[in-house]
Amino acid sequence: MYPILTSCPVCAGELTATRLQCTTCGTALEGQFALGRLGRLNRDQLRFVELLVKNRGNINQVANDLNVSYTTARTRMDEIVAALGYTPQSEEPGPDRREVLRRLEAGEINAEEALKLLRR
Repeated sequence: MYPILTSCPVCAGELTATRLQCTTCGTALEGQFALGRLGRLNRDQLRFVELLVKNRGNINQVANDLNVSYTTARTRMDEIVAALGYTPQSEEPGPDRREVLRRLEAGEINAEEALKLLRR
């Protein structure tokens, strides 16, 4: 059995399934069936998801299995997140706690401002 194509080989548009058939009794259903969110992923992305599940969410191990850097694996993960219709979370680091405390001690900010910065 061949793996299902999820995007059109001509225009890269989304494909829908139009016939489903039971392998046991041969019953068939015809219509338009969505492939779901995972149907939006290409073969490489599906392989990545498979490895992610196998490795229980450990992206370092996925990167190791794919023989790519951690950064490359994170980029691929962000591409999968986008392909599924989600917005990747910003990885902007929060404020450095030591810097906030240093500024507080130096009198550059007050306690209220320090708390606001630390809660970000």
